[in-house]
Amino acid sequence: MPDRKMFWRILRRLLSANRGRLFVILLALGAGAAITAALLNLQVDAQRRLTTEFRAFGANVVITPRDSQDSSQTPLLNQGVLAQLPATSNGEPVYAVPFLYVVGDVYLDAEAPQNRHAVVITGTDLGSLPRVAPAWKFELQPVAHAELLFDEPTCLVGANVAKQRHAGEQNTSPGAEIVLRSGAQTKVCDVANVFSAGGPEDNQVFADLSTVQDLASVSRRISLIQLSVPGTPPEIQNYIVSVRQRLPELDVRPIRQFTEGEAKIYNRISGILSATVGLVLVLTALCVMAAMTNVAMERRNDVGLMKAIGGATRRVLRLFLAEAAILGLTGGILGAAVGILLSMWLGKEVFGVAARPRLIVYPVAVALTIIVAIAGAFPLRRLAGIRPAAVFRGEA
Repeated sequence: MPDRKMFWRILRRLLSANRGRLFVILLALGAGAAITAALLNLQVDAQRRLTTEFRAFGANVVITPRDSQDSSQTPLLNQGVLAQLPATSNGEPVYAVPFLYVVGDVYLDAEAPQNRHAVVITGTDLGSLPRVAPAWKFELQPVAHAELLFDEPTCLVGANVAKQRHAGEQNTSPGAEIVLRSGAQTKVCDVANVFSAGGPEDNQVFADLSTVQDLASVSRRISLIQLSVPGTPPEIQNYIVSVRQRLPELDVRPIRQFTEGEAKIYNRISGILSATVGLVLVLTALCVMAAMTNVAMERRNDVGLMKAIGGATRRVLRLFLAEAAILGLTGGILGAAVGILLSMWLGKEVFGVAARPRLIVYPVAVALTIIVAIAGAFPLRRLAGIRPAAVFRGEA
């Protein structure tokens, strides 16, 4: 107990011996911790934000039937596959939307049979469609409320199809009737909305899945399933692997332009931020090392006296390492807090959205600062070789 009290007493004297140099070391450690915490918080937040932003592009996984040997028939999926898919990925919901594609005719005016156009009629869950197509622009009321306004089955009309109505005059107010035909089957539906997707979907008509199944004379059959799976690229890949194991007879693949694009962007951002963090830590360690070199020169007499009265080299070094660790802890705690606030400001100024503080960043930044402080105290190891007699004779 007396040795422990003496240890802390000497440590307090060491910390208060030169407050000017102590402030410089704390400033260097705090600045390094602030930049480290800011960059690490931006790095972690960028991964989550990229995941969220890429979900705005819609589905990132598609499930299709494997090619059958019978080329005369188009392979279809059983609608019951939907119930076999995992409903969540890493605790977040997965949205699965079925699609059935039928080539048919659409009569844009029920009273003018000659006004016929060949289109692809797509059956799907209209209420869940925005989950896998969030970027589509709808001109009328939301799809979710369409079924409350009409007696007939409702459908969505692509912008290019809608422009063909009445020889280029767009008249697609809610309730306008169109006729869908495939082979001998005919269905009447009310236009619930007009959408613009910026792709081939603008030339299609979307109707409820059961309506298109009746039109194509197929029961509980679908062409494919599109899924919006949340998470990072590795998490999405793990979900795909689990689905493949559960449904080996199906073809489950990612939409690579989304998943690969997300991975490439994040890898580049992460690489730049990680390299910057490493450079900042090295520069901080060099600043601390320069200050500690001067400290080592000033403490030769103190170390010589400690050794002369019986102090072991191991205990002397422990004192200086404890001093460095305390400086690193103090600088890390203060600097990391400032750094997280700095990252929020940088996110607001650069990206327009403030970065969310990530709790994991704070202890990591503090721990890295302590390691840098201890590494920067390397010059103090030179004091271990001091001989008391040489110090007292003025030779050291």
